[in-house]
Amino acid sequence: MRSRSVLKIIGRLLMMIGVSMIFPLLWAIYYGENEVFVFIASIVITFLAGLGLSEIRSNDEELRLIDGLGVVSLGWAIISAFGALPYYLSGTLNYLDAYFETMSGFTTTGATVINNIDILPNSILFWRAMTQWLGGMGIIVLAVAILPALSIGGMQLFGAESPGPKIDKLRPKIRETAKILYGVYLIFTGAQIILLLIGGMSLFDSFSHTFCTLATGGFSTRNDSIAYYNSPFIEGVITFFMFLAGTNFILHYSALRGKINYFKNKEFLFYITIILSTILVMTFTLNNSIYSSLSDSFRYSSFQTVSIMTTTGFTTSNFDAYPALSRIILLVLMFIGGCACSTGGGIKNIRIILILKYFYREIYKFLHPNAILSIRVGEDTIPEDVIKGVMAFFIGYITIFVISIIIVSSYGIDLITAISSVAATLGNIGPGLGLVGPMYTYALLPDFIKVVLMFCMWAGRLEIFTVMVLLVPDFWRE
Repeated sequence: MRSRSVLKIIGRLLMMIGVSMIFPLLWAIYYGENEVFVFIASIVITFLAGLGLSEIRSNDEELRLIDGLGVVSLGWAIISAFGALPYYLSGTLNYLDAYFETMSGFTTTGATVINNIDILPNSILFWRAMTQWLGGMGIIVLAVAILPALSIGGMQLFGAESPGPKIDKLRPKIRETAKILYGVYLIFTGAQIILLLIGGMSLFDSFSHTFCTLATGGFSTRNDSIAYYNSPFIEGVITFFMFLAGTNFILHYSALRGKINYFKNKEFLFYITIILSTILVMTFTLNNSIYSSLSDSFRYSSFQTVSIMTTTGFTTSNFDAYPALSRIILLVLMFIGGCACSTGGGIKNIRIILILKYFYREIYKFLHPNAILSIRVGEDTIPEDVIKGVMAFFIGYITIFVISIIIVSSYGIDLITAISSVAATLGNIGPGLGLVGPMYTYALLPDFIKVVLMFCMWAGRLEIFTVMVLLVPDFWRE
């Protein structure tokens, strides 16, 4: 890794984060909050640190893959360190908790250590939401889109950061691809803000909840999350945009150009089938056991299914009080997650499809040892190296999951909480079950466990390999 080149780019990303803090500063000025000085200090510290790193002398050679991995993996950790400043300088959280909250924001996890969100200043709440919006499509993708200096080596950065097993190029230049994806992201952002305003949300809440919906992040400005509004219209709008955010954005781009390819895409069909099947099962499971009417059962099961499946984590009810079958189903959805090239986390639907097809192929070959079978998704034959990559990812994902559960359980935490907290952070969902259920926060967990779960967020958001490569000694050699 060329450390000087990597640090120089991270410096420019920090400058961008410093500039983005101007927006919560404006809200602080508008509401007359004391946090005006907090954000001014945070902007100055972050921007100057970035400026210092950006002045490091380095050659301007094309970035290699290993350099791109360095920018993404190290950049995410460093950016979170500076993004934590507003929480810390305002006295809202100690630094470890501030880092946890910021990592949860940028990774769009939505796990929080704040017990009383309602009393927080609006500027802090807006920064909290904005970290998710920036992390949703990816800070690196945004940087590639708007910083000309990063257009060199853009593919290495874009490929390392973007969620999903592969990215289809929409334009020959990666910078143009990043701009297109962010263009779709901005269109959806504007549309949801308008609809939430129509539904009766304030302008501030509309912005905040839209940012966290499209990022599939789930931070809310209310302790009761979306349940606070008790509005079927608002729930419907957020459900719809969570669903869109969990869908491959390339399909959205094609649709905006007049090419409706959703139902030609096998991953999308799998995604919508899982969602509809889960809603159907949960509706009948919750009817009479939790809710007295079929309409209420459908309303709450629909919202919670899409929220968990897309790894958003918004809540309209305490799903930890649901019958065992419903809770198990939601736990399974935490692993599946959204589609490739969406803002959702989890293993991703396309990988689940390939894992199931691989499993079936191996069973078939057990019966017919001489058979030569390729794995196909639709009309596409999937290369064997892609299959191997998916299986390696799955092994890595499960390995981190199991080791993290063992560590969390070793601190005396009950098994339900341990399993769900790891699943919820590794899959970037947020709320889990037990002591980290929708009615609780992660605040009471021991500090070391918070560090473990921060690693899960980081690894889950950057798709395992980008983070695990840091453990390889060759990575650090110049």
